[in-house]
Amino acid sequence: QVQLVESGGGLVQAGGSLRLSCAASGRTFSSYGMGWFRQAPGREREFVARISRSGGSPYYADSVKGRFTISRDNAKNTVYLQMNSLKPEDTAVYYCAAGLWLATMTQSVTYWGQGTQVTVSS
Repeated sequence: QVQLVESGGGLVQAGGSLRLSCAASGRTFSSYGMGWFRQAPGREREFVARISRSGGSPYYADSVKGRFTISRDNAKNTVYLQMNSLKPEDTAVYYCAAGLWLATMTQSVTYWGQGTQVTVSS
């Protein structure tokens, strides 16, 4: 069992930055691929970024590539999402996700966090 708790969301102006953190419980954190998804009002939950168990092979949605950076610290059981050059269309609830074989589909996620709101004003 893995519990995920996100933090770092908030309100920021367009062009600004935020850093999301996701703290995981349990001793098996390094066994899971980790990622971030987001869901805007009236829209389906969508993939944002993922990172492998060792911290390599980051992969991003086209919409955030070049602006967002995912990283993880297995010693701290934490995964991060650095978000730069934020746009109003990035406004959503951001969810931390863990899966043994985490991919871009929500079906590949085994554990979800509770979500943290990110709002980007124009």
